[in-house]
Amino acid sequence: MASGFFARLSNLWRGFLSIWISDVEKRHPEIAYENAINSMVEKYSQLKAATAALIRRREELEQRLAIQTKELAQVSRDLNVAVETSQDDLAMVLIQKKNQLEQDGADVKVDMETAVKEADSAKASLMQVQGEIRKLKAEKDSMLAKLKSAQARVRIQEQLEGVSVDAEVKALDGVREHIKNQVAQASLGKELAESSLDARLAALRAQSGDVTARQQLDQLKAAAAAAKAGQAQKKTL
Repeated sequence: MASGFFARLSNLWRGFLSIWISDVEKRHPEIAYENAINSMVEKYSQLKAATAALIRRREELEQRLAIQTKELAQVSRDLNVAVETSQDDLAMVLIQKKNQLEQDGADVKVDMETAVKEADSAKASLMQVQGEIRKLKAEKDSMLAKLKSAQARVRIQEQLEGVSVDAEVKALDGVREHIKNQVAQASLGKELAESSLDARLAALRAQSGDVTARQQLDQLKAAAAAAKAGQAQKKTL
């Protein structure tokens, strides 16, 4: 029972940890990309070491086959000499040795063919992983650039919609409000000045001056008309 409880608790903890890591990676995607790249680089290093071991085995088999081929050629020459010189006992030994070398050589060839295929396959896998690492690095640069661009557009859109206002914009709103208050105060002063008694009296005097000037103008016109009429009457007499 206790072991089952602790197992469930461990699973629960791993679940919470996985969720937390996922949230962190969403907020910081560069971390997720770096983790993925580092993981692939580690796998690449492991595969590279395994590939090197396969290549080393292939080379060792090639060397063994070359040595056995050379030795087989020498044994074949010795066998011909033994046969030609009627050294049957030595020829029997050389025949057995030749047969063993041929069998060993055949086995080495099979092993070497397998080693060549495994090495070629490992090299192909190594190049594929290397290509995936390059693609992932390029994807990281591209996706992070797109993310920054999108975040900038979102911030601008929020500012335009009034969802997020920067300190500079708030300060500008304060300046606008101050200017409006100053204009209102100036307008209020003008209105108060126009409605005061002194202003009304000055307006009345200006109006009275206009009436007096109009009367004087009418009198001058009447006098001029009378003088003109008198002159005309004198001429008729």
